[in-house]
Amino acid sequence: MRKIFIGLVIILSAVSFMLKAQSNLGENMTLSAKQQSIIGIAAVTAKGDLAKLKTALNAGLEAGLTVNQIKEVIVHLYAYAGFPRSIRGLQTFMTVLDERKAKGINDVIGAEASPINAERSKYDRGKAILEELTGVQETGPKTGYAAFAPVIEVFLKEHLFADIFERDVLTYSDRELVTVSVLSSIGGVEPMLRSHLNICLNVGLKPEQLQQFVGIIQSTIGKKEAKVAQKVLDEVLKSKK
Repeated sequence: MRKIFIGLVIILSAVSFMLKAQSNLGENMTLSAKQQSIIGIAAVTAKGDLAKLKTALNAGLEAGLTVNQIKEVIVHLYAYAGFPRSIRGLQTFMTVLDERKAKGINDVIGAEASPINAERSKYDRGKAILEELTGVQETGPKTGYAAFAPVIEVFLKEHLFADIFERDVLTYSDRELVTVSVLSSIGGVEPMLRSHLNICLNVGLKPEQLQQFVGIIQSTIGKKEAKVAQKVLDEVLKSKK
């Protein structure tokens, strides 16, 4: 009987381990509630739908995003959608926080961005971050738009990838979700969307999570934008096979 009992314990332990492993695998293939909220907030802010944004902001706070994380999402997206959209988003967020405070809700402020180690130039720091994001070393002469208008390549390195991406309030994967959400919402920038979907995969997001991202774009922005995002994502995933 003792041998039978020990055998049953071993079997049950193995089954429990397998079920837990499958559960963890499933969680890793799904966007968290916070990530889903980041997508929704970024997408509707870029679109300028402030009524939807109020709903998305409340949902993000309820999902556990801190005030500073949401502020960072809205600040980040100005690099892609412009200051007017970003500032209107921040103004809407201020209103939401005031309304919640009036109801007795005290939202978590969260950590501020850590000080930046400025031993290297902004350009060099930005270049290193871009190489980390893309997994590609930048060598050789500049081509395309970077050769045509060299100053914008400097602005991208120094400001977008140093000043913005280097801030640690959001992770690289969070920032890329913000970026692809904005690009999907504003439309007409498929080459950039393709590049950043590739970066999403490089920073650890899974194909299943990006498929979920497209679904969120459809539910928050519309079928037209989601159809374009799906087409670009399909091309990106096909190129990885």
